Amino acid sequence: MGTKWTARRARAARAAPYAGAALAVTAAALVGARASGPASPWYRSLDRPRWQPPPWVFPAVWTPLYASIAWSAGHALGRATGRERAALAASYGTNLALNAGWTWLFFGLRSPAAGVAGSVLLDAHNLRLIGRVARHDPAAAAALAPYAGWCLFATALSGSLARRNSGPSRAG
Repeated sequence: MGTKWTARRARAARAAPYAGAALAVTAAALVGARASGPASPWYRSLDRPRWQPPPWVFPAVWTPLYASIAWSAGHALGRATGRERAALAASYGTNLALNAGWTWLFFGLRSPAAGVAGSVLLDAHNLRLIGRVARHDPAAAAALAPYAGWCLFATALSGSLARRNSGPSRAG
């Protein structure tokens, strides 16, 4: 009985960082989704570049990206200890807050310019997060690369939207 109990506890301890990361990522996705999205009437009214993907692409891309963030965080946090584990957790948390915050800046405020500012902050933090994670867990850092790439694409799209839709009539 003692050996089985110990094995269960060990499995639970290994799974805990993944479960916590999945909960945090889900919370960030839900908070961000509350601000609306590319199918909203306001967004559809914007002058959009031809290279912008159709609305259905965004959830199709974000679902695996959020899964990769959760896996990366669970993997890295499961291997880190002490202060570095706390620093990694804080860095992933900050990144998720910036991620959800972008949606509120862009869609919630109906401001492509605010979205650009938030997106640039997120891009900078992605680079910092990947660097921090890479020092301790190269596989977890590599899993963040598609996310960082999509965020750079979002920055370019936000910049194009801000440029195309500047002016007071587009704010509301």
